[in-house]
Amino acid sequence: MKSQSLNSSVVLLFAVACGLAVGNVYYAQPLLDAMAEAFAMSPASIGIVVTLTQIGYGVGLVLLVPLGDLLNRRRLIVSQTLLSAAALLIIALAPTSLWLLLGMTLTGLLAVVTQVLVAYAATLTDPAQRGRVVGVVTSGIVVGILLARTIAGAMADLAGWRAIYWLSAGLTLVMALLLFRVLPKAEAPQPATRYSALIASVFSLFKEEPVLRQRALLALLTFASAMVLWTPMVLPLAAPPLSLSHSEIGLFGLAGAAGALAAARAGHLADRGLGQWVSGLSLLLMLGSWLPIALTQSSLWALLLGVITLDLGLQAVHVTSQSMIYSVRPEAQSRLTAGYMLFYSIGSALGSIGSTAMYAWAGWTGVCLLGAGINAVALGYWWLTLKSGAPERCATQAG
Repeated sequence: MKSQSLNSSVVLLFAVACGLAVGNVYYAQPLLDAMAEAFAMSPASIGIVVTLTQIGYGVGLVLLVPLGDLLNRRRLIVSQTLLSAAALLIIALAPTSLWLLLGMTLTGLLAVVTQVLVAYAATLTDPAQRGRVVGVVTSGIVVGILLARTIAGAMADLAGWRAIYWLSAGLTLVMALLLFRVLPKAEAPQPATRYSALIASVFSLFKEEPVLRQRALLALLTFASAMVLWTPMVLPLAAPPLSLSHSEIGLFGLAGAAGALAAARAGHLADRGLGQWVSGLSLLLMLGSWLPIALTQSSLWALLLGVITLDLGLQAVHVTSQSMIYSVRPEAQSRLTAGYMLFYSIGSALGSIGSTAMYAWAGWTGVCLLGAGINAVALGYWWLTLKSGAPERCATQAG
């Protein structure tokens, strides 16, 4: 089953599908000022667009991702992809802010197909190669996030902010067809479980698996700090004296390409039992990145350095965490993914709404202090988990 179902072309399709799906969540970030103008929303409140998307994502993690341990994954993935195209059309056609927010919420809800694909890839992979494959698929996610910001900004300058959602709806329909044709049709029978029991088991896994608890909290903190950077970044860059265009702002998304390159390597190191130390070094990089980021309004080169460093550390922690979590319960990959990514979504939502409020209150300096503070807490928490040694032991025993 594994050798027939997960060849290199399928892994590549997983990566591309994940990148396209997760991009739907991030298109709005360089477009917040344009959306605020189109729907008469204030700079302090426009962060709700990203927050509702992340809330939808969190709900999808709890209600949809665990279905990967119950239903035929091929049908589940294709159905979610088709519905994602419909949600994107709602955004593209939105006549009022209410329709915009509805479309964003549904887009986040359905974008969790990304995590179904990641868990599916982990299920089909030999344990010795799991970190590497998860790293490759996660690289697709990182590239999707980076290209989403860049392409969205460029298209907004060319054809308005709605254009990217029209384009993505079309590409998502094409991806649904490709997934229908390429994903393995044969699949091991899933256990007969009631849906309510399946959902409840997501939360029981937190009680049973220390590595899940600890890595989920790290995900909450690290992704909150990342969204503290990315959500309000368009506001100082678009405002005087910088006054950058959407295309120019979007290019900063490419600065995080180092994160995509590091993702697969981080998974390989986790396979060798070095996950904890990769995490610690990555968290130090994230904390240090806020110093150059704080110099944004006087040096765009400093921002460039800070973005590269922050995304590098973020994705290395993320891939390492996933590799360690997937090693403890092979039969519950989708539920482990749901539990872990739920904390990711909560952190992203809190970081988004908190950062725009902080920007309105204390400007870019306040934003940077908030991000650095969150990263400092994450580093301290990692040190506590390192002293306990629980995650490393769990991963070693499972392997």
